[in-house]
Order: sequence, then structure tokens, then C-alpha cells
Amino acid sequence: MTATLIQSQTSGILLKNISWKTYESLLNELAQQRGIRLTYDRGNLEIMTPSAPHEKSGELLGNFVEVLTDELNVDICSLGSLTCKRQDLERGLEPDKCYYIQNEDLVWNKEQIDLNEDPPPDLAIEIDITSSSIDRLELYASLGVPEVWRYDGKRLIIYQLEGNEYAESEVSPTFPFLLKSEMLRFLELKKTTKEKALLRLFREWVRSQIQSGD
Repeated sequence: MTATLIQSQTSGILLKNISWKTYESLLNELAQQRGIRLTYDRGNLEIMTPSAPHEKSGELLGNFVEVLTDELNVDICSLGSLTCKRQDLERGLEPDKCYYIQNEDLVWNKEQIDLNEDPPPDLAIEIDITSSSIDRLELYASLGVPEVWRYDGKRLIIYQLEGNEYAESEVSPTFPFLLKSEMLRFLELKKTTKEKALLRLFREWVRSQIQSGD
């Protein structure tokens, strides 16, 4: 089949009629180039380059996860933009951040993660400031990722997998005291508060929630 270039409505490039073999070849060739994201959905391949606001938001939400698990004394396996793919589904993507939390013990000492044998990440963070042409949420659902946080620079949505589809939730299933509204409040503070000070404020808030729950 002949590959077809489609002019995407986003900042990415969408290619059609791309084989799984070509997708995997590109993954290998671009493995060291952190600024490129590949999303593959049954012959459609999108290539995107994240913007600075995109990366900044992803780092901040990732730092929130680090603070939460640190204060809760919960082990995690942080795998950044791990390529999550399954050839049998002909689907693959790279989250902005992903974590094994509930299933950390199953993967923490593995050199390679194979989603045909290993569970998917327990939590994925998706920054959607520059929208994808591919329905990435559908890909996460097909891979069985239990929880996804999606942030578009203004709105934060927490998704919980129910069956084969996601349902919006006001609270994180992984961190039951973590309300969406509170996370969004701290995300808004990034406009007026420097990073280290913001993380200190978030840590203090997490500690207050833990203490109030004792």
C-alpha cells in the first residue's frame, strides 16, 4: 500500500497507509529524539513535536504525581513517555507521562515492558494543548490504561476506565482525596507562582489531606 500524507489540523503530520513494520522502524530510528511523539492507529501514523507550554504542563503534573506518592510512601515506577503498543491491536502511542503504581511490583525491575505480557501503566498523563488528529483516548482504552489525566491548558479531565470506555470522574481513582478541582487550582497557580514554590504549596496541601484522613 502507498503511504498518503494528510495535512493535519494540528501541529502534527498525519500519514495514512503506514504498516506496523514501518511504525516500529521509525520508533527505533527516533528513539533518541525526545522531542518527537508517534501515535499509530491501524495504519494511521501521526508525528508531532510538543510545544514548550505542552512540556511545561506535563512536567508539572508529573511532579504532582511524584509529590503524591512520596507523601503517601507509595512505590511507583515512572516511565515517562514509554511507547505503549500492541501489534495485535495495531495501536501504539507515547503518553506525556506514565506510571505504574498499583502494578509497580510487577514491572519495577524489568528492562523492557511488553504490553502483550505486562499490564499497561496504571496512570497516563495526556497534555492536549495541540490536539491530535487521532483519538488517543480510544487508544488508551484499547490498551487498558485504568486512569488518564487530560489537560488542555485550561481544563483538566480525570478519566476512569469502565469496561471498554472512559467515564469522567471528579476525583482520582488512584488518589481518592485528589479532587479534579484542587488539581486545577494548583495548575492555575503556575501563572503567578514559580515552580519550586508551587510544588511546596502542593506538598503542604497533600500533607494536610493525609493528616485530616488519619
